[in-house]
Amino acid sequence: MDQIRIAGGRALKGEISIYGAKNAALPLMAASLLTSETLTLSNLPHLADISTLAHLLAGLGVEIGMNGDADNGGNAGRVLSLRAETISETTAPYDLVRRMRASMLVLGPLLARAGAATVSLPGGCAIGTRPIDIHLAGLERLGATIELRHGYVNAAAPRGLTGGEFRLPVPSVGATENLLMAASMAKGETVLSNAAREPEVADLANCLCAMGAEIEGIGSDELRVRGVAGLHGTDHEVLPDRIETGTYALAAAMTGGEIELVGARAELLSSPLEAFAETGMHIGETARGLVVRGDGRARSIDVQTQPYPGFPTDLQAQMMALMAVSDGASMITETIFENRFMHVPELVRMGADITVRGGTALVRGVAKLKGAPVMATDLRASVSLVLAGLVAEGETVVSRVYHLDRGYERLEQKLAACGAQIERVEP
Repeated sequence: MDQIRIAGGRALKGEISIYGAKNAALPLMAASLLTSETLTLSNLPHLADISTLAHLLAGLGVEIGMNGDADNGGNAGRVLSLRAETISETTAPYDLVRRMRASMLVLGPLLARAGAATVSLPGGCAIGTRPIDIHLAGLERLGATIELRHGYVNAAAPRGLTGGEFRLPVPSVGATENLLMAASMAKGETVLSNAAREPEVADLANCLCAMGAEIEGIGSDELRVRGVAGLHGTDHEVLPDRIETGTYALAAAMTGGEIELVGARAELLSSPLEAFAETGMHIGETARGLVVRGDGRARSIDVQTQPYPGFPTDLQAQMMALMAVSDGASMITETIFENRFMHVPELVRMGADITVRGGTALVRGVAKLKGAPVMATDLRASVSLVLAGLVAEGETVVSRVYHLDRGYERLEQKLAACGAQIERVEP
């Protein structure tokens, strides 16, 4: 299993291209099941999760074509075409779904288009239980009958789905996306209240509208969907990855460097950019994206994760890496996932001073971290260890980097191009 080896202490300078958001691309790919025509997605990231969902969709009957090679640089040529002329299979098997929770996003589209779906209970990062009960309750409200048997969700709507009102108990992104796709072809009007407001949800809604769906309230916490008899194909560009943007911004700040993030959009990161600025990070917009510069040791600040537009849970681990070498003490409170402090013991191995009590971590900044062998536990935890390694004295070796490959494309090459001493090696 590959490892990433880092020799810390180098300021990063240069530019990094921000690719399309994985968390936007996955539901967009699932939306291809809603039409017999071709859905073409551009600015697509090349990631393990994208490949996993592509294999799953192919097994359901979707014809898939890929154009462009990310290694040749640029985003415009990275295009995925998906055509589900017929749904040949309605079962999403365990061996694929277990690799990634987002596979559950095929449930709503399959029900809407084929009237039946059998989907394995999901896997993915071990950052909490993340139950799918909201997905299932919402689909039942739209008229689906659902049974859980032998580790599978068996759902049926042989007469089609029917619109209704459903209030999400918490603004779950995945549930909002699943219900949005299902409702787009349900009979009558569906009202989803307390819906997730993340940009990735809006990106899906905009794509569905381009396919012929009728959706009001995009970007708000109440979505009104008037179901249509059928959807058609379209071309859609995946929005840039705000989590990748934030991660590389933190890398620039932590190392005291300066990086232009090409393709980044500031409006997608208003809350984290405000927090970054409070630490002393310099952030400016350019004609191509954002430029970020670190200037001296960061100031400690308190951070609490919240649903969008609050500080994203997917940047919590990276922010903790910055706070670990900041001047002062900070409180980081996690409100989204109950097990998302699994990176703390690994940061402590590198000399960080962190105490966890329940959902809050007290981080006392230290002057220096020390390189050490560490192990990734989930996607965002793994990249926080890479950030820590960039500023640590000596060598850091990060194991289990397959987590990284689920969400960061060519991470070591991008950082190396900006001056980092980093490489992927076989143990």
